Amino acid sequence: MKIAVIAHDGMKAEMVGFLRENEDKLVGAELVATGTTGSHAEKGGLKVHKFLSGPMGGDAQIATLVAEKKLDLVLFFRDPLGKHAHEPDIQMLMRLCDVHNIPLATNPAGAQLLLDGLYGKSK
Repeated sequence: MKIAVIAHDGMKAEMVGFLRENEDKLVGAELVATGTTGSHAEKGGLKVHKFLSGPMGGDAQIATLVAEKKLDLVLFFRDPLGKHAHEPDIQMLMRLCDVHNIPLATNPAGAQLLLDGLYGKSK
């Protein structure tokens, strides 16, 4: 399983916490991330392959993996109240997930449901 993890600045700590809480489910999964989210994940003790930061093209790099069907799941913790200069890239990534039928969670509750559905609920 290859999973992309992305988080807006206000959600990075929540993403790292989520990944740590679900580490047992992610054993054997390959995590890829935008650069800054990946750096936060590494500091949290997780192994990830980092692309560019989102505003520098990382969202587009991950969108390419979606278009090539090289991803199984995208976890993108968005900050719906913040302004994002790279909003067109974000919209492109989400649209491509829909076009190519790649599961996408944009908040922790949705991400938890996806992981629980794939791996079973933790005790």
